[in-house]
Amino acid sequence: MTNKPHLTAIPDSSALFGFPIHSMRDSAPLGARDLRLGSTLAISVGASMKSSLRALLIAAAVLVSTPAAFAYQTVLVGEVEATRVVIAPPQTPLAGIIRDGLRATLEGAGDARATADARQLYYFYGERHFEPVWLTEQSDGTPVLSPAARDVVAVFRSAHLQGLDPDDYLTPDLDLSLQGAGPDALARLETAFSAAALRYAQDAYSGRLDPRTVSGFIDIAPKRVDEAELLETLLSASDPAAVLMSYHPTHPEFLALRDLLAEHYAGTVEALVTIPAGSTLRPGETDARVPQLRERLSVAAPASPASAQVYDPALVAAVEAFQSDLGLTVDGIIGPATVAALNGANGASIETITANMERWRWLPEDLGDFHVFVNIPEYRLEVNNSGRTTFETRIIVGSAQNQTPLFSDQIRHVVTNPYWNVPASILRNEVIPATQRNPGYLASQNMELIYRGSVINASALDISVFNPGEIRVRQRPGASNALGMVKFLFPNSHDVYLHDTNNRGLFARSSRALSHGCIRVEDPFAFAEALLAFESRFNVASLETTLGGNEQWFNMNQHVPVHLAYFTLRIGGDGQVRSYADVYGHDAAVIAALGL
Repeated sequence: MTNKPHLTAIPDSSALFGFPIHSMRDSAPLGARDLRLGSTLAISVGASMKSSLRALLIAAAVLVSTPAAFAYQTVLVGEVEATRVVIAPPQTPLAGIIRDGLRATLEGAGDARATADARQLYYFYGERHFEPVWLTEQSDGTPVLSPAARDVVAVFRSAHLQGLDPDDYLTPDLDLSLQGAGPDALARLETAFSAAALRYAQDAYSGRLDPRTVSGFIDIAPKRVDEAELLETLLSASDPAAVLMSYHPTHPEFLALRDLLAEHYAGTVEALVTIPAGSTLRPGETDARVPQLRERLSVAAPASPASAQVYDPALVAAVEAFQSDLGLTVDGIIGPATVAALNGANGASIETITANMERWRWLPEDLGDFHVFVNIPEYRLEVNNSGRTTFETRIIVGSAQNQTPLFSDQIRHVVTNPYWNVPASILRNEVIPATQRNPGYLASQNMELIYRGSVINASALDISVFNPGEIRVRQRPGASNALGMVKFLFPNSHDVYLHDTNNRGLFARSSRALSHGCIRVEDPFAFAEALLAFESRFNVASLETTLGGNEQWFNMNQHVPVHLAYFTLRIGGDGQVRSYADVYGHDAAVIAALGL
């Protein structure tokens, strides 16, 4: 089987140009003996030079309607099949200016993304003699934007309705006046237009931020648009604006957020009473926010003015009904989660909506027909099959200090009667100090010390003197095990997973950011039943027959995508906006990074 590296080209001259061939595998130039064709591949381009914009645009029209004459070409270099990029020389003064501008941009690109974008534009225009794409002319020869270009400008101008910033695309270089524009101005406009189209598509597809710069707990690499494919599609499409719009996410919740954003810009969102943040309010207590709560939930005020700020039974009942409708803990207690939910769409500012739309762009384009979705601010896990939620349950996530990271992976294993291998940070910060205070601590917690692969008696030892790399501590299976009876593994560098727990009382809390980073599942065996719906090797009954024994691993034949996500706004099929507290501050960080 032959390798097929991608080979790049830089022109040596405007009439006869060649280039050294490089293998992307090792980035080293191939020598003449390896090429067997010499150290340079050369192509002679013979064409009459025309100086008028009309001739240039006619040539551009020919290139649009026929395959590019100087596209990527497949060649054999020895026995290696490779692709070379052929740069066609400019044929008019305007095309030469476009080439020189693109070359200067490529040489001056500051970061990896700018370099990649500039290189792709250079190749794209180089394949078509550096002729313009977005310009046409009127009958009197006056250059103007093409109709397709004007449609794309409309897309740029309405970018705010998609959670983007029009100023990122309508830059000073994109001077649309064209009044008395000379070749230099036309060339700048042409290349700036293509660069803006590339940036718009990339932002629409993967967001404006590198997620990893927002927080060290976000492990999501930006998706990349195939820029060569995009440019070729824009060139040949009858509706380039529609091509750009197709790069936005199509998930129903993203589309619902987009519609809500449009309502906010239009000023048509119903103004509800906003409940201010404050201390937790319990039944029978007095609080200045009580009259606002009554107005928000349409509860009549008490007859006595002295009781106007008392959180009385009638208001408690209304709060509990509201909590039940939104899937919150029904306790009548008004904490951050209930306040956020009460504010809902009214508390969903343009900035918050935009931040949530940005995070939808971070997710894989295809979540999987069958997948597990964890929404951290909601403290909720759901199993989805073909767009329908087949199971949901409460979860406990990492605390603000030990955050559950954001990333996507695949669940591959189910383990019953699991050992809990104590993470190094917990060993260092909690277990070792506890053993120094109480030498019998490990035994009291059903834990054992592993030294160089063997279990040793730690009761008479000071484990703090051991090299941390030589020891580990694990908790044996059993009723006291922190992982409960079962865990669900998607091996990752963060060592987080889904698991049962031996402390189910914590699920009654409204705010459940309590763990060291792993995700505790309230009903793990019901979750297992939903998770294993398409698993052929084993089922829930197989798991249950092993309970109470030794640790047992079950390797899944059908790996299931799992997405650890962070959305403070969600909109269900009923159109109701559900708002959740920004427990990790990711909303605030995204809003700040976007300059909103």
